[in-house]
Amino acid sequence: MSAISSKVTITAVEGNHQSLDGGAMFGNVPKALWQRWMTPDDLGRVRLSCRAMLIEVDGLKILCETGVGRFFDPKLAERYGVDEPEHMLLENLSSLGIEQQEIDYVILSHLHFDHAGGLLPGFAEIEAGNRNLLFPNARYVVGKEALERCQNPHFRDRASYIPGFYDLLRNSGRLDVVEGTILPGVLEGKLGFRYSSGHTPGQMHVCVKGERDTVIFVGDLVPGSAWVHLPVTMGYDRYAELVIDEKAELYEETMKHNWKFFFTHDPVVSIASLGKNEKGRFSATDCVEKPVRVEI
Repeated sequence: MSAISSKVTITAVEGNHQSLDGGAMFGNVPKALWQRWMTPDDLGRVRLSCRAMLIEVDGLKILCETGVGRFFDPKLAERYGVDEPEHMLLENLSSLGIEQQEIDYVILSHLHFDHAGGLLPGFAEIEAGNRNLLFPNARYVVGKEALERCQNPHFRDRASYIPGFYDLLRNSGRLDVVEGTILPGVLEGKLGFRYSSGHTPGQMHVCVKGERDTVIFVGDLVPGSAWVHLPVTMGYDRYAELVIDEKAELYEETMKHNWKFFFTHDPVVSIASLGKNEKGRFSATDCVEKPVRVEI
């Protein structure tokens, strides 16, 4: 039997896209500016990816995020611009030769529907009575504070959570609740976590370390390359000033260690380095649009 490779490989796997209001996505940035970065549709919405990061190392397949999926009823799917009829995360994993039964861990940064909805089957299946969570052989990894927020959301963000989702996770028998910076016994030294709370309490960011690079799943702290500029936040953020402070702290460490960012919502860029432009502003550099099993 051949030895299990210890090489760390990551792949950007597209899930279902969604379209959200550009003004909400860019907070206090005026439309005259943000529409230079992303072109809105007739309803003022911008097209966003819901991208997962697949980690393959030591014989394990670890999926960071599941995207929005296809659980919405037709009315809500139209509202949020989720227009692909298939569950695109499953389709795109399959195109890589990976079926959902092969995933060992699903790590969720937080439990808003656009990050966790892909754990559910499609709307037609749900209507037929199937509410079993997907990836049946995987452990579901969630931060303690993010799980508690899902159980008891604030009035301001409760629409961002899927009704009954907390119970589905708890009743699965495969939920791992994390409080610290590692998942005990799993890839210690290669896989760890950072936390932020400006967007939502206890958002958990996966950090994966390879021989050459460290890649951080930055989630909704930095949704995409347009949000790298330090003052840019979202209207969906819990505390915009805290988001900026948390970005500044992350950027300091990133510049020191030359980490790379993995973006979940950027419609084009999946992975980028952090740099500064000619005006001294932080910006995404060395952008990679469609990486396929990149060894780090």
